[in-house]
Amino acid sequence: MRNKCLDNFSPAKNVNQVSKTAFLLNSISMEEKEKSNETYYNSIERQGYSRRDFLKFVAYIGAYMGVQSSAIGQITKALETTPRLPVIWEHFQECTCCSESFIRSDHPIVADIILDKISLEYTLTLMAASGHQAEAAKKATMDKYKGEYILCVEGSIPMGADGNYCCIGGRSAVEILKEAAAGAKAIIAWGSCATSGCVQAAKPNPTGAVPIHKIITDKPIINVPGCPPIGEVMAGIIVHVVAFGKLPELDSSGRPKAFYSKRVHDSCYRRPYFDAGLFAESFDDENAKKGYCLYKVGCKGPSTYNACGNMKWNGGVSYPIQSGHGCIGCSANDFWDAGSFYSRDAAVNPGNIEANADTLGKIALGGVAAGIGAHAIISNISKRKELTHRINQGTENEKHLEDL
Repeated sequence: MRNKCLDNFSPAKNVNQVSKTAFLLNSISMEEKEKSNETYYNSIERQGYSRRDFLKFVAYIGAYMGVQSSAIGQITKALETTPRLPVIWEHFQECTCCSESFIRSDHPIVADIILDKISLEYTLTLMAASGHQAEAAKKATMDKYKGEYILCVEGSIPMGADGNYCCIGGRSAVEILKEAAAGAKAIIAWGSCATSGCVQAAKPNPTGAVPIHKIITDKPIINVPGCPPIGEVMAGIIVHVVAFGKLPELDSSGRPKAFYSKRVHDSCYRRPYFDAGLFAESFDDENAKKGYCLYKVGCKGPSTYNACGNMKWNGGVSYPIQSGHGCIGCSANDFWDAGSFYSRDAAVNPGNIEANADTLGKIALGGVAAGIGAHAIISNISKRKELTHRINQGTENEKHLEDL
């Protein structure tokens, strides 16, 4: 059974015991961490990585963050001189897929440095300590680094039955969240459970699950949706906070623009087939075998904002659409209640851009030769209308997200 099931732990009864308990976190005591006060670069060296490995990592993560090459030096200096950021990582109603994604990032330094070595003081899934030791580690961190630590949260918060649907150590998730958030510098909501409630909040939402921003309203929150988010996205956000001393630029839904400013559709390699009106009608037909667009078999890429098409998964090897399955829209707020994963997105009108341009061009001038010029004009008109439609749709989507 996982560490989070601290069935025999009663805070009220064991306050003194917790405060006196010596604890170990990933085999490094709090005293040793205080004495070392090591930077990220110190930690990288201690793990046996070379200076060259470090610089490769900076370039790698900087590319994923989308920063200009001139900012790479700033990231390098920050990681060389900045003490490791204290992090408390809470788990509530979730499946732990966000942590799984994080530790399986393509670059080994992400897992080796950004997790164990990020000064990850408390995480029920990955830390060596458990029970009273784990709770003592968290309390010590909140006291020592009040106003400085980053609170990362996986999972939604159940508000039904006075919060009793999710209890850890005899305390409700909402109580634990409010306590941890009180002294946090900022909060990172990992995954769709924490950003929108995900499957727990799907109708009829029996536990009354809500996302983090519905409860904590007085702290800056970075929403990182996805089920799960991409590991490199998660690492890039933390490195940004460390390197620049501030939160990344966010959109109106609190998502980092570097990773959520474009739809999956915009970087999809099947996009030309969408524009040409060439679609797979089923997963096993000839069109599917030819790699045609998956919109008609349920792909939600045209309405989903994420970086899957650019960054991909499993070391940049592939992503769902490339493997032959449509995007299910897992980073959209209401994707569990948006209908079947295999039904068409009614809000999207694929049309047939190329066919319309060809037909209208020929009719307009009544001949193939004259139709060439008209084809160019109509193509530009069609593209302009399509671009206007996308902009308007994006604005409507953001308004819809704000209303949720």
